[in-house]
Amino acid sequence: MNKNNFIGYEYKDITVRRDMETIYTDSYGSFGWKLDGINPSFSLTSVNMKFKRDRKISNRSELNRLQREFESHVKEIEKLEDSKVITPSTVAYIIGLLGTALMAGATFSYLAGMIPLCVILAIPGFIGWGVSYFAYLKIKRSRTEKATPIIDQQYDVIYEICEKASNLIYA
Repeated sequence: MNKNNFIGYEYKDITVRRDMETIYTDSYGSFGWKLDGINPSFSLTSVNMKFKRDRKISNRSELNRLQREFESHVKEIEKLEDSKVITPSTVAYIIGLLGTALMAGATFSYLAGMIPLCVILAIPGFIGWGVSYFAYLKIKRSRTEKATPIIDQQYDVIYEICEKASNLIYA
C-alpha cells in the first residue's frame, strides 16, 4: 500500500524569438518537456519560456541529442529568416549613404558657387535616395525566393526529428 507518487523534474529556461515561440512550444513536447510558463523578456522581440520534464524519462540521452539537433536547425532557420532582411537593408543603406554623400558634395559645390558641379552631383544623389528603396525590395524578393525552399527543408527535418523523439517517448 506504500505508493510513492513523487516525480522529480528537470527544468529548462530558454529565451527565444517571438516568431519562433510556437515552434518551441509545439516541438519541445516531443522531447518530453511540458511548458511551465512564458514570461516576457527584456527584449521586445523575445520571450523566456520555462519547461519541465520527468527526470526518469526513458531514452534521455538520445532525446537530448535529438533536442540539440532540433535547436541547431531552428537556429539555421533564424539565420535564413534574418538574411532575407539584413542583406537587402545593408545594400539599401549603402546606396542611400552614397546618395547622401553626393548631395553633400552638391551642397558644398553650390556654396562654393560651382552650380554646374552642384547639378552634376545632385542628380545622382536624388537617384541614390530613390533607388535605395527599390533595391531593397528587389534584393529582398530575391533572397526570399532563395531562402524559402531551404527554410521549408529545415522545417521538414525538424518535424522528422520531433517524430523520432516522440516515438522514443511513447514507444
